[in-house]
Amino acid sequence: WLSALRFDNLALRSLPVDASEDGGPRAVPGACFSRVRPSPLQNPRLVAMSLPALALLGLEAPAAEREAAEAEAALYFSGNRLLAGSEPAAHCYCGHQFGSFAGQLGDGAAMYLGEVLGPRGERWEIQLKGAGLTPFSRQADGRKVLRSSIREFLCSEAMFHLGIPTTRAGTCVTSDSKVVRDIFYDGNPKSERCTVVLRIASTFIRFGSFEIFKPPDEYTGRKGPSVNRNDIRIQMLDYVISTFYPEIQEAYSDNSIQRNAAFFKEITKRTARLVAEWQCVGFCHGVLNTDNMSIVGLTIDYGPFGFMDRYDPEHICNGSDNTGRYAYNKQPEICKWNLGKLAEALVPELPLEISELILEEEYDAEFEKHYLQKMRKKLGLIQLELEEDSKLVSELLETMHLTGGDFTNIFYLLSSFSVDSDPSELEDFLEKLTSQCASVEELKVAFKPQMDPRQLSMMLMLAQSNPQLFALFGTKANINKELERIEQFSKLQQLTAADLLSRNKRHWKEWLEKYRVRLQKETENVSDADAWNTDRVKVMNSNNPKYILRNYIAQNAIEAAENGDFSEVRNVLKLLENPFQEAEGFREVKEDAEEEGATATAAACAQETRSRLPYCSKPPLWASELCVT
Repeated sequence: WLSALRFDNLALRSLPVDASEDGGPRAVPGACFSRVRPSPLQNPRLVAMSLPALALLGLEAPAAEREAAEAEAALYFSGNRLLAGSEPAAHCYCGHQFGSFAGQLGDGAAMYLGEVLGPRGERWEIQLKGAGLTPFSRQADGRKVLRSSIREFLCSEAMFHLGIPTTRAGTCVTSDSKVVRDIFYDGNPKSERCTVVLRIASTFIRFGSFEIFKPPDEYTGRKGPSVNRNDIRIQMLDYVISTFYPEIQEAYSDNSIQRNAAFFKEITKRTARLVAEWQCVGFCHGVLNTDNMSIVGLTIDYGPFGFMDRYDPEHICNGSDNTGRYAYNKQPEICKWNLGKLAEALVPELPLEISELILEEEYDAEFEKHYLQKMRKKLGLIQLELEEDSKLVSELLETMHLTGGDFTNIFYLLSSFSVDSDPSELEDFLEKLTSQCASVEELKVAFKPQMDPRQLSMMLMLAQSNPQLFALFGTKANINKELERIEQFSKLQQLTAADLLSRNKRHWKEWLEKYRVRLQKETENVSDADAWNTDRVKVMNSNNPKYILRNYIAQNAIEAAENGDFSEVRNVLKLLENPFQEAEGFREVKEDAEEEGATATAAACAQETRSRLPYCSKPPLWASELCVT
């Protein structure tokens, strides 16, 4: 069934390909791609496949011969056999990682297979992620493991069905080949199964693709492999704009500066809208380096991502982001910073004074406009656009923060709030809302101090006596956060469940009154209040998901798969294909969690007996111990 794929590998015809056949890690000057070969795996087998994603390529798995179709997918999408017309290659790019220029990076584990023409003539680049060594693998082995591959596979599809621009995932194939991974970087490695994900996108070119021309960085001393090759920069701009922004190419075909400015303006606006979408579903990317930013405005490279559970504007999903550079509330400004680095990488083909002006004029305005439009839909404000709406949203988030509200479930519940509710109905609704707020036990886990008191004392002294040395160990923001944790944790020792419930109800009652007043303004010029309410609920229910890929749901699927049972991965995939609807037959999620779990579970909670939870439930207490790095 895979013989239906029609390849037309435009990128390799349009951009320079490395002449060297050396497959080992090395610098790759003067080229955008290097030819590679996938490394075979032992006994590849299919974990799951996304039929909607594969349909983009014109593929439809034969229903009658499911087993044979899965075996064929495992054979080709593991890299064990090459598809006719594919030309495996690895893409060269650089990147600013955690704010510092890292020099040459490139596809260290991913391989371009080629570009497939879809049934409607559209072009899709397909990639195998985890298929083995490339010239860009550095000290690594070019492999990915089951836990990270399942997370990428599921989240790629989850984001698409949430309506957020993203790369797609067609298949996830595991094997009996093993690699050793130290999950926590703590000297306790374990053997894990090599796994490969088939990724699909219009292109995987990213901001960092244009950083290969960067001269030596003034801070790190590192440089791109293709310094002084402006001819290649021109080729890349021609290829990217003519292929992925054809309307811009057509409008400015006789003026390259104007064309490049229009392209930069468009990617600025797309990026602003993308991050606004993330903020509105509580998605944290985790590693927003310039090499993880798509040149066409997609969510790309799913690593230590996470959907926020309890609302915390400073939520950090990546356990190795020690400074909180990529925290939830920092994402908009970081994406803007990354666009600034793209602007620098386009010089001299787009002068910096032009791109910087575009960035200042367009980014914040586009982000704020799109964010507020989306938030209005989430709140069912469909008739009027009022200036006060921004304040209402801010106050909602502040109430969520004060009460430890579950971001997804609070929004989902709001569609059942009635403008005309009587006191008893309001009390019932408050009960539902407060049930989605953090318990005293959950808050104690969230605010548990993370530093040894002696370590904190030493850091405080160091900050005063030797700021330069202190800067090597920590930041004032981290210390302040720890002091805040200690204060909150101390207060929680005196707090009873009844006091917490009373306080939370008071906060929510205050906000709901403001929400009611705003909804009443919606109805002032409406002739049919029932029809308006039906429309409001419909809009809210198509913008507030019931199901997201929470870490604990992914973790349960991973642990089952590591024990040879792929059914939970397939169940979760099916669930995430309809995130806004009550899913029949998907009411419960296994709550079994082992001590050494895939995305790095930290201990103790594993021995407890788990009850069963609905997939839409806020996380169980043990989920707070999950750490993704």
